[in-house]
Amino acid sequence: MGTIPPAGRLYRFTGLDAATFGLYVSLATVLSLATAPVTTFVQHIFPDPATAVFAINLAFYASVGLFAAAAAWRVIARDLLILATRPWFTLAMIPLSIVAMLVITAILVTVTGAAKESQNQLGLQSLVLQLPAWFVVPLLVVLGPFVEEYLFRHLLIGKLSRRVNIWLCCALSVLCFAAIHVVGREGLVVPALAPYLGMGVVLVAVYVWTGKNVMFSYFVHAAKNLLAVALIYAIPPQLLGG
Repeated sequence: MGTIPPAGRLYRFTGLDAATFGLYVSLATVLSLATAPVTTFVQHIFPDPATAVFAINLAFYASVGLFAAAAAWRVIARDLLILATRPWFTLAMIPLSIVAMLVITAILVTVTGAAKESQNQLGLQSLVLQLPAWFVVPLLVVLGPFVEEYLFRHLLIGKLSRRVNIWLCCALSVLCFAAIHVVGREGLVVPALAPYLGMGVVLVAVYVWTGKNVMFSYFVHAAKNLLAVALIYAIPPQLLGG
């Protein structure tokens, strides 16, 4: 097992961080403002609508993910070494974190009123039901969570907290994480935000609690998405309204 390096300059903003963030914002803006033209263009290559949507999302997350991995590889290596020193603790805390996520989400839904499925959630359900697992899992369980943990935990908390109060960074992380999943679709409606707020609270909590270990929050995020995908495949489409 290698030696765990000190934090040192790992939490300073770099040019690669700026490039990754800029790429994410640029691509997200283009896809939000020109969804129809982009989809039409991609359908010339992949005529099936579900495959076209998958291809767009895969290109988006793969391109941003490559930049994120290049920017954060030292942090990734260090955090994996830390987790490897206590593997049973790590394995036990992942399911407990998911349970906490479900409990907090249930409380938020109860407080805010009836749950409302966001367009993002409905779109993911439709995509999962139309595509095989070997398409969906790499996108929703591997790439998506990694990009989001890099942006919303590693950058917004790990690096920004060097200049801004960490609790303000945590609140910003939760709100931005929830908003990005609904904004531009149904708007910032509290019942639609509630599940993502609950998820964001737990991901922020485990990230900070483990000493800003982005790989632990990534594993929790990936496990939650894997559970969601497995449930969609396991539950008959008619019960999902499909």
